[in-house]
Amino acid sequence: MDHRNLILLTGATGYVGGRLLQSLEAHGYHVRCIARRPQALRGRAGVNTEVVLADCFQPESLGAALAGVHTAYYLVHSMGSAESFEERDRQAASNFAKAAHQAKVQRTIYLGGLGEGALSPHLRSRQEVGETLHSTGVELIEFRASIVIGSGSLSFEIIRALVERLPVMICPAWVSIDAQPIGIEDLVSYLVEALDLPQSGRRIIEIGGADRVSYEAIMREYARQRALRRLMISLPVLTPHLSSLWLGLVTPVYARIGRKLIDSIRNPTVVRDPIALKLFSVRPQG
Repeated sequence: MDHRNLILLTGATGYVGGRLLQSLEAHGYHVRCIARRPQALRGRAGVNTEVVLADCFQPESLGAALAGVHTAYYLVHSMGSAESFEERDRQAASNFAKAAHQAKVQRTIYLGGLGEGALSPHLRSRQEVGETLHSTGVELIEFRASIVIGSGSLSFEIIRALVERLPVMICPAWVSIDAQPIGIEDLVSYLVEALDLPQSGRRIIEIGGADRVSYEAIMREYARQRALRRLMISLPVLTPHLSSLWLGLVTPVYARIGRKLIDSIRNPTVVRDPIALKLFSVRPQG
């Protein structure tokens, strides 16, 4: 580990990015965060961290931000946008990839999503972003993960809201589809350890917790730990569109993004390739 290397962090104001920034600082790295609103990071960045004004949708702002950077973390997504998130994510990734190549960045580390086959627009976009980031030849480590468990994670907060607010849940068939949730601490550990991986072009690394569980099992476990009695009645139909409308009624704060996420639940998000257990020291909790 060479602490002299400059690490660029995008998305530091987000849930994963904020936790990653804390860990990088604890490991002694010199971090540069880019933000559209630098004031949002005021008081959150340590002495080894600089915050600069830059925007992945304004390519002219990226050159100076990437100057001297060895490794860049790309944690940008546009699902909260009222516009087409797929096109915006495609454009942001393209701008960043070109700027990283011009700045001679050695490695990009990206967090995408698990899933295969006929993917939802959200998961398809996550994987397309990975392809775009590697399109200019900069080495890419692409992590693919399922639900992130931790207070502040959008997927977890939706589960929390549903279980807290609904004593009786009429559950469509998607609640039986498997996921492989990962704890935020384990996810951050993977992201930090990726700095020390040998160079290899592009690597896709699937990561998850120790357990494969259905969404219903996740909700039941949350209810058990909160000592909440919840009745779940399953329906034999897969209705992600109706589920998204229902989600908007019970979790209005997360309605816009939640409706995009809920469509992804038809895809199992489980680890098929266990290579992460060979490459990293992380042993994920269940």
